[in-house]
Amino acid sequence: MATLKITLVKSTIGALADQKATIKALGLHKTNSVVEKPDNACTRGMLFKVKHLVKVEEV
Repeated sequence: MATLKITLVKSTIGALADQKATIKALGLHKTNSVVEKPDNACTRGMLFKVKHLVKVEEV
C-alpha cells in the first residue's frame, strides 16, 4: 500500500471550523509541518476537503 506525504502549505486562519478540524485530525499543526499517512479512501476524503491548504506527494 502506498503512503502519502502531506504538507500544510497555507495557514488555517480564516478557514472554516470543519476544515480546521480536518487538518488537526490529519496530525498537522503549523505551516510546513509534514505527516505520512496511508493512501486509503478515508485519507483521500479528508485531503479533498482541505486540498487548497495542503500539498500531497506519493512516497
